[in-house]
Amino acid sequence: MTATSTATNVFDAGLPTLDYSLTATPHDILADLRGAQSCAPVAIGPLGPEILSYEMSRDFLRDNRFRLPPGITLAAQGITSGPLFDKLANSLLGLDGAPHIRLRKLVSKAFTPRATSRLQATIQEVVNGLVDRVMDAGRCDVVTDIARPYPTPIICALLGAPPEDWQLFADWTEEIFKAFNFQTDVTFDEAAVMRAWGELDAYVDDMVAARRDSLADDLLSELIRAESDGDRLTLDELRGLVAGFLMAGTDTTRNQLAASVQVLCEHPDQWMRLRDQPELAMQAVEESMRHSPAACIVPRAATEDIEFGGYMFPKGTFVFANTFAANRDPAIYGEADRFDIARRDVPPILTFGGGAHYCLGANLARRELAEALVVLTRRLPAPRRIGPAPWKSVLGMTGPTTLPIEFTSERLVRADA
Repeated sequence: MTATSTATNVFDAGLPTLDYSLTATPHDILADLRGAQSCAPVAIGPLGPEILSYEMSRDFLRDNRFRLPPGITLAAQGITSGPLFDKLANSLLGLDGAPHIRLRKLVSKAFTPRATSRLQATIQEVVNGLVDRVMDAGRCDVVTDIARPYPTPIICALLGAPPEDWQLFADWTEEIFKAFNFQTDVTFDEAAVMRAWGELDAYVDDMVAARRDSLADDLLSELIRAESDGDRLTLDELRGLVAGFLMAGTDTTRNQLAASVQVLCEHPDQWMRLRDQPELAMQAVEESMRHSPAACIVPRAATEDIEFGGYMFPKGTFVFANTFAANRDPAIYGEADRFDIARRDVPPILTFGGGAHYCLGANLARRELAEALVVLTRRLPAPRRIGPAPWKSVLGMTGPTTLPIEFTSERLVRADA
């Protein structure tokens, strides 16, 4: 903030307050968000200022003066140093400034639409295989039977790991991801996380050694090939990127798939519309991520006293883009709470973030979700929820913890035809 600034300190501006608990779900806080949003573009939440408007959230995510503190998920649990903290702080998710720009530039050369488009057959095989397992029963839990096992095989296929090793990756991801969770009520065994991460690193070392002699048609080979002005990725960076892709591409996709299936089930007309018009799949992904996102809160910290949006944010203040609120901003979206997979002429959702940390895997995530929704709406006729579907906290990766549904067996549908 300059000496001549007259901006009011964000904590002294008389802004609306949000006093939800740290375990509150998106559904729990929607009414309060809507009330606060009608008063101001910013509210004071339980952990700090939350930006609620679409335009201000978009600008905030692009403003490099607000940065993600390295190892923030570990710091929330009292871990601010040590080997695990160092691994997170030096990952693509933890870096900022010039080191982040360099690494992202190299990775973007490998993470191309061509690299993800060749996964089409694998994606369809995986989701159809999961549906096959539950088809005859006429019911399933979408979370445990479909969403949870869905993404890991696809990320493994993208990297070039053979199918017989996919379960290893699933186990490593399950353990390592505990360190990436922002929720303060989640505890984990640091030694167990480091053990799993060490096993993953050793596996990646072997993959890299094999690719050095014979590059293949997979993402790991593309990362090895990637070069920018003579610069290449080191072995340590390759290890970190593989772990980062697994963490970023697994839990997000599985939670969003379950959330998207739930909102479609709760709007049978939209389920049938997607079944009859599969060309709407990408729009269905965008709309479900707008209406029922698995990622709702993006944390940043002010690196200095910052004047932004007419307020002064003191240095060190944790500030949150509440993208759940921003994606339902009535100033941007007509009938913002209505779920409509045919929405047109709307701005991009903020669920994938923005600015320097915009999700590198956004295209892959969209493709995975779209293909899964096309198969599910085609093969599961008239699904209906048959039990509670509680969600996780809005402060971490959210989505239903269970989603029991019942549907007409595909075999019965064919018999009646």
